[in-house]
Formats: sequence, C-alpha cells, structure tokens
Amino acid sequence: MSRQKRSYVVKVDPRVLQAHESRTTPPRVAQTARHLAPGFQPRPNLNMKRFRGRLLAGLSYLNVYLEGARWSAPEMDAIDCALAGAMSDLGLNNVVRQYFEESISTTFLGRKTDAATVPSTYTRDDVSATLDALLAAGQLNGIDLSTAVICLLLPRGAILDTSATGGVEDEGGEKEFDSSLDGLGGYHGSHNAPDGSIIYFAVAVFSEIIGGRRNGIPIFDEAWKNVVATLYHELTEARTDPDVEEVNRANKSALLGWYSASGGEIGDIPI
Repeated sequence: MSRQKRSYVVKVDPRVLQAHESRTTPPRVAQTARHLAPGFQPRPNLNMKRFRGRLLAGLSYLNVYLEGARWSAPEMDAIDCALAGAMSDLGLNNVVRQYFEESISTTFLGRKTDAATVPSTYTRDDVSATLDALLAAGQLNGIDLSTAVICLLLPRGAILDTSATGGVEDEGGEKEFDSSLDGLGGYHGSHNAPDGSIIYFAVAVFSEIIGGRRNGIPIFDEAWKNVVATLYHELTEARTDPDVEEVNRANKSALLGWYSASGGEIGDIPI
C-alpha cells in the first residue's frame, strides 16, 4: 500500500508483463460510466486481468504484534475486532467476490505477540528473519500455510521499507525501494522458508504523525485505524494475487493472480 508509483516488493517488474497472456476476461461487471462514482470516467487501461496464478478463496490470517510490550491491549483488541469486521463485511466481500468463481471466506486465527526487538528501520530482509524465527519457535504450528497470511504489525515509531539484499536496481544501477517516510503503509508477499515451506505475509507500519514527521499513511483520527486500513488492503491483495513476489523471483507472469497490465493489484488501482 503505497502512494508512490514503484514498489518492487509488491509490484511486478514491468519487464515481466511484456509477454503476458490473460487467461480469462476482466470481472463480469462492465466498466461503463454508469457504474462509476460521479466525476469519474472509464479507464480501460486499468482493467484487471486474470492470469494463471492461484487465488486464496478460503483465506485465514494471524496477527503478530512485533515487540509486543510496546502495544497496549486496547489497541490490539481494537485492531483485531475492526479488521475481522472488515474481512467479514458483506458489502466489501461482494466487491471482492467478482474476482472469484467460487464463494470466499475468511478465518481470523487470533493474535500473537513477539518479544524480539524491532530495528528502527524494518526491511524486507527483516520480514524474512521474523518469519523464520516464528516458524523455528513453533509459533506457526497447526496453521495451513498454503492459505494463511501472517500479518506482521510494527510498533509505534518503527520505519518500514522494502529494501532487500539483492533488490531490484533501476536503469542507473541504484537500488529501488519504498519507505514509510515517503508514503508506504505496508506490503504483502511470500517467503521461502528454510524447511521448504512458503509463508505468505503482510506487514504494516503504525501510521501516524510524530513530531511533525509523517510515517506511513496517517488519515484517520486514531492511529490504530490506519493499521486496520493497511492490513485490509494487503489481505485483499494477498487473496487475489498471493504469489506476486515469486513472479519477480522466477520471472514468470503466469504466477500472477489478478493484476492490471498498467501495473497494480486490486487495492492499488482505486488509489
């Protein structure tokens, strides 16, 4: 979830899309002016395309509050309750349902707290390290990782970015990444664990303004609500395009789920 145009953890390298083939047509609801909110015009270039990748019709998710001692119980309760409400909301699910041939369902697996210290800037490499530690400690035992998304929630003040060892370089050879100091709220992806399992994840920054500095996307009157909005966004994208990171790693556009040829997942196109 980013206000920037480029984020190569959650966006596909345009070069991967050059030779793509769409398996099916866009959603069944035609994009005409009468279906749009007042003041908007159809933009067919943003139409979503169904690729050959898997979808998560039956989604489950676990909330993991990082550096748990820095979270209050009321904050965690509010986030858990509001996010579960959004993921089960009939109106919201009716919007997402058009991307599936079957019915969709969501299961909240509860929450855990992790005591490990979070670095001041939490990177994509830190995401992998956290997931490996949770797996090794047995914290993910009993979870069907093929359909679950592990949500990592950063504590107040931590900066989130997408930098990673061996990350994508731009044409000038510079590493490309997004930062929560520049409008990044969160992102989702997949991690190849040492035991061979694939762990889907979503990570969210605690979006707020502290001392005049904007971190993440603080738009609500209470900061915890920003976390809910970010995680709803990322879980919806993970549901409709879970293997987006593997697309870049394997250079295979066929692994995409729903994606716009112009670049973007279903949560990004409205933004």
